[in-house]
Amino acid sequence: MEHADIHRRSFDGKEVVFVGTAHVSKESAELVEAVIEEEKPDTVCVELCKTRLEALKNPRKWLETDIVKVIKEKRTSVLLSQLLMASFQKRMAEKFDIRPGEEMHRAVVAAEKIGAEVVPADRDIRVTLMRTWRKMGWWSKFKLLPEAVASLIMAEEIGEEEIEKLKKRDALEVALNLFGQKLPEIKTTLIDERDEYLSHTIRRAPGMKVVAVVGAGHVPGILKNQGKEVDIEALNEVPPKGPWSDVVQWVLLTGVLGLIIGGFFHAGSQASFNMVKSWVAITALSAAVGALAVLAHPLTIVTAAISAPVATIHPFIATGWIAGLAEASLRKPQVKDFLDLAEDIKTVRGFWRNKITRILLLVVFVNLTASAGTLAAIPAMMHFLR
Repeated sequence: MEHADIHRRSFDGKEVVFVGTAHVSKESAELVEAVIEEEKPDTVCVELCKTRLEALKNPRKWLETDIVKVIKEKRTSVLLSQLLMASFQKRMAEKFDIRPGEEMHRAVVAAEKIGAEVVPADRDIRVTLMRTWRKMGWWSKFKLLPEAVASLIMAEEIGEEEIEKLKKRDALEVALNLFGQKLPEIKTTLIDERDEYLSHTIRRAPGMKVVAVVGAGHVPGILKNQGKEVDIEALNEVPPKGPWSDVVQWVLLTGVLGLIIGGFFHAGSQASFNMVKSWVAITALSAAVGALAVLAHPLTIVTAAISAPVATIHPFIATGWIAGLAEASLRKPQVKDFLDLAEDIKTVRGFWRNKITRILLLVVFVNLTASAGTLAAIPAMMHFLR
């Protein structure tokens, strides 16, 4: 079969047929199915990791999510990022009246029909997102949430010209490219590294004939990397948390305590007491505002306010985590929330309505506003040294 999106290559005596797809294209889904039926490969590689392949086969996998465990393991940002990207892709798919990832689903079904082995060729989505997060600067992390919210709004306003372009491209890659324009440092981990990873996995797939179903935007990068040695262990490694984060926390703790003690000796006990009151009032109010912004439970708002004065300077805990655990206990997500998740993540309102996404947003918002409160509280405390 000849087609502009089909690319044939031979490596080490193995024939590989690359099928470049758009994840929201009916034509791509039909092309994938036709190629596999005609080529009858030994193996079909799909641009999915094991986690995403399991989710494709078992859409109710969300029902097993333990939101408390996610918060305790500090994976709220990763899960929220996954949902934001899924939201963009789902809403684009609705414009083409096709479910997102339909071509991957058909590839798996067609492969199983002919007895071919299915290989999830992509890197684990959690590793990709964690590598991205760890490599981002502080300012980029701060900008990420408003950029993500803006992408949700943009998905509603996309015009006919953009839709025509999407027919030739992968909607998820478009979403990543949009973020990449605003936050260029994420392109390496979200796109370039995955090109290398996919190239490595596909070349080493079992069988003498392989069909590789990947987003059209990945095909040039995969082909470019086919002749190169890829350090797969390095690509799977999650960079350790930067030491500066811990240093800043200890410096902040020392600085705040130093200000209070210095105020006592420099301006008297009343000045020191006023400093403590300012710190408590400003950090507590800031954390409460973050919780209120996502319409958290009243007791969660109180919990965020009470914990903020200590948690904001504690090296090992964060106000957002405490608020998230409180909300998860007070408004524990039900089966209905998981069943509604696919529909709710399509809209900004849905993100606020669903208990699961609201908890994730709560953690992020409270951490952001509590950090802002910390920055505001220090100058206010220094005022009493005069």
